[in-house]
Amino acid sequence: MTFTERMWESARQKKGTLVLPEGTEPRTVKACSPILTEGLAKEVILLGKEGEIKKVAEAEGADLTGITIIDPTTSERLEGYAQEYYELRKHKGISIEDAKAKIIDPLHFGAMMVRKGDATAMVAGAENATGKVLVAAFTIIKTAPGVKSASSCFVMDMPDKKWGKDGLMIFSDCATIPDPTAEQLAEIAAAAAKSCKDFLQTEPKVAMLSFSTKGSAKHEHAQKVIDALAIVKEKHPELNVDGEMQADAAIIPSVAEKKAPGSPVAGQANTLVFPDLQSGNIGYKLVQRFAGADAYGPFLQGFAKPVSDLSRGCSVEEIINTSAATLAQAE
Repeated sequence: MTFTERMWESARQKKGTLVLPEGTEPRTVKACSPILTEGLAKEVILLGKEGEIKKVAEAEGADLTGITIIDPTTSERLEGYAQEYYELRKHKGISIEDAKAKIIDPLHFGAMMVRKGDATAMVAGAENATGKVLVAAFTIIKTAPGVKSASSCFVMDMPDKKWGKDGLMIFSDCATIPDPTAEQLAEIAAAAAKSCKDFLQTEPKVAMLSFSTKGSAKHEHAQKVIDALAIVKEKHPELNVDGEMQADAAIIPSVAEKKAPGSPVAGQANTLVFPDLQSGNIGYKLVQRFAGADAYGPFLQGFAKPVSDLSRGCSVEEIINTSAATLAQAE
């Protein structure tokens, strides 16, 4: 079963409600009907003015049968959402009028729908920059309890199925935090482990990568990974995580025997945690291009409820698949 098939099956089982804030974005409008008719969500909500959304749908030949359209400016939820946003942000000195003006923004309204349980998941980013999607998610959905920094992961689907779980691996963080502290790196490792369970549907074996394996090199960069490992082991003793280790020690058994004998992770890792964004971004793109792997994501992780950020160059198919994967993360 491919990654996409796994996510479609999981989304169908979860039967969640999806909110798409970019209601007049043509690819998003075209994605709605397949998401609903394929049973990936029990309800699909587009945000925006009904007339404008229907105009786009007509121009694109998109079927809106069964799709819920909500205009934040006239919604019956507006007052309650504005009050909730005011309570969240009043320490910043905003007024209730400011809150109402802010919450009618579709990204903020969609995030509030997820916060309040009126939607299961939110997917956006086809026309909004990542920063805008993240701001709405951080200020309204917020991070999961005990998590200070949200991050991201890619699901790498390799043609050679010997790697990870039937060729599927988690690479994290490849898109969000440029230079994580040891504390942030520990949070990334824990979040990546959860992503492994959600997306790969298997128990995570997390390798915290470095240019050093078990003290083979001394440097502050390697020490940060060592410190992060100690933190994640203290906070999440149930996780199967190890480091610091080089990439070959993490995934190749014969190398693991020499460099990290006795490690419960080395040589069999299915989740790779990179020490910084440069190495993570470079790493996933090298695997994608050299190995011919499919890279799904980036998926946001560490938030209290499911939210995903799309590439502005995404296709209709990518919106559908990302929506399925995001809905699959629902508890």
